Amino acid sequence: SKYAKLNLFEQCAAHTAHSLPVVMMSVCLCLCPAVQSQNLVTDNVAVVEGEVAVISCRVKNNDDSVIQLLNPNRQTIYFRDVRPLKDARFQLVNFSDNELRVSLSNVTLSDEGRYVCQLYTDPPQEAYADITVLIPPGNPIIESREGQVIEGNETEMTCTAMGSKPAATIRWMKGDKELQGKSKVEEMYDTMFTVTSQLTFTVTKEDDGVPVVCIVDHPAVKDVQAQTYLVVHYKPEVKIVVEFPDGLPREGQNMELSCQAKGKPHPQQINWVKVDDDLPSHALITGPDLYIENLNKTYNGTYRCFAANSVGESYDDYILYVYDAPTTTPIPTTATTTTPTTTTISLPEATADSRAGEGAPRAVDHAVIGGVVAVVVFAMLCLLIILGRYFARHKGTYFTHEAKGADDAADADTAIINAEGGHNNSDEKKEYYI
Repeated sequence: SKYAKLNLFEQCAAHTAHSLPVVMMSVCLCLCPAVQSQNLVTDNVAVVEGEVAVISCRVKNNDDSVIQLLNPNRQTIYFRDVRPLKDARFQLVNFSDNELRVSLSNVTLSDEGRYVCQLYTDPPQEAYADITVLIPPGNPIIESREGQVIEGNETEMTCTAMGSKPAATIRWMKGDKELQGKSKVEEMYDTMFTVTSQLTFTVTKEDDGVPVVCIVDHPAVKDVQAQTYLVVHYKPEVKIVVEFPDGLPREGQNMELSCQAKGKPHPQQINWVKVDDDLPSHALITGPDLYIENLNKTYNGTYRCFAANSVGESYDDYILYVYDAPTTTPIPTTATTTTPTTTTISLPEATADSRAGEGAPRAVDHAVIGGVVAVVVFAMLCLLIILGRYFARHKGTYFTHEAKGADDAADADTAIINAEGGHNNSDEKKEYYI
């Protein structure tokens, strides 16, 4: 028996210590029987309310000692494979020399506590298994301070997870970005908890339609969340688009401007005005479009489109600068020319639009260049006219009144002197052909 083994061990140790030499001590120790200790182990259990908990009492190196399981009130649930406790929820799963395994079905919060695995040795051994009952929270509830948020304002949301054990944790996601909320934990009856998280942030128009998700983390459940979508109202965005003409606006052309506006809610009112002046008499407004016929320079100015909804009003401007129509100027021909030539003078084309003052400064540069070219062409035309008139007056045969008998003279001077009616005065004028 175990007592005989213990006495043998004591006798061997005592004899070795008092009478045997050191050399013989090792021999005696080798002959002394080795006693292996019995280890009793168990594990803590966490179980969701209503599910099954399994308690396992395990023994290593058991020497037929008795194993039993006690509840938190120290009442025996199982003694070996016998269940003295009249609770049918406890069932024997396995019994052997090395293990006593018992299941507890339909666990309630009252079953929580410390269970005892007991091994009848001398002295008795005990191991403790703590059963923790988990109670998942109810479905989370999201509440918003206002259903519709105006761009630029702050909104506040709350998410509540009620009746959990232990207390749950709450996280927030807006789209794919995690936001930080402020949580408050309140303890209820029977160690139950309610958690409320508050989230505050500023909204933009890009947040319209973005989901906001409240995620509840708890050891009893996974992927518990509630979701809502942001509804953001914002004032209109306005843009003026030139439908035609495609290039620069010129005198005599027609023009159509379209006012494109979007907002939430959709703009219900669109108006056209001319800044610091009235709209042209030929202007026609059809819905968001402004149509102007037969452009001329008196129509130059800033045209503004207003769009409004319940949030506010916005506008966009278009600066109109009407350019001259292309002109064609012929060059006059002279009496000596046979083929008329035509010179076409066109103003340089600009590629910029007339919007927001872009076209007007360039128009001034082209006007100066056009004026200089016009002056040069006018001077050339005047020079050609003067030359033409000069050649016309000096064209043809010149006749001189030469005296008779000039044919017999040796030279022109002698002919004049010898001519009838000639003058001997040396101051007479002489005529030469140039």
